[in-house]
Amino acid sequence: MSDRALVVFVKHPRPGAVKTRLAASIGPEAAAELYRALAEHVLEATAPTAGEYERLVFFEPAEALEEMRAWLPGLRLLAQCGGDLGARMADAFARAFARGASRVALVGTDAPDVARETAALALSALEAADVVLGPAEDGGYVLVALRAPQPLLFSGIEWSTPRVLEETRARAAAAGLAVRELAPVADVDTLDDLRRAWPRVQGILAGREALAGEIRRHLRLR
Repeated sequence: MSDRALVVFVKHPRPGAVKTRLAASIGPEAAAELYRALAEHVLEATAPTAGEYERLVFFEPAEALEEMRAWLPGLRLLAQCGGDLGARMADAFARAFARGASRVALVGTDAPDVARETAALALSALEAADVVLGPAEDGGYVLVALRAPQPLLFSGIEWSTPRVLEETRARAAAAGLAVRELAPVADVDTLDDLRRAWPRVQGILAGREALAGEIRRHLRLR
C-alpha cells in the first residue's frame, strides 16, 4: 500500500440509477451511456504512474460486483457502504487510511477535467493543509483530500445543492482545519452543464457517434 491513495467513486451504469437529473432531459439510457463514457474517461485519466499513489475504486451498488469486474477488469474494486453520500465518503476515507495511507484524495466521475495531475496536486498540497477541496462551478466540489479522517466534514451536508462547498468550508473552519482550494472545474449533472461542457465531452464520446448524435439533438446542435 502506498502512503498516498486516490479513491474514485463509481456507480454501475444502469439506466435510471445514474445521472438522474440529466436523464430527465436526455432519457435514462442515454444518460447511463454518457455516465459510462465519463467514468471510463476519468478512470483512464487518473491512472497513476508507478509509485505515485494507489488507486481504489469504490463502487455501488454492492451487489453489482460481478458486473463491475466485467466492466473494469484489473482495477482494485471495493464496495461502498450504505447510507447517504456523506456516510459513504467518510467510510471510504476511513478504509483508505486503515490500509496505511497517510494522504487520501477522493473524486467522482462527473468532472471531465479531473486527471492524474489533479490528484497529484491535491495530495502534494496536503503537505501544508489538512483539507484540499476541488470546487465545482455549481457550488459543490469534485475532489476532497485529507491527511486524516474527518467524518464531521461529511455529516449533515445537504448533498446535490449549491451549498455543499460553502457548508464544507464552514465545517472545516469550525474544526480549525487548514484548507486549500484548487481551481474550480465544471462537472456534468444537468442539461445546462452538458451544454457548457459539450466541447470537452464531445471529444470523450469519440467512437460513440450514436450517443453523440442523440445528445446533439437534445442540445439542439448541428
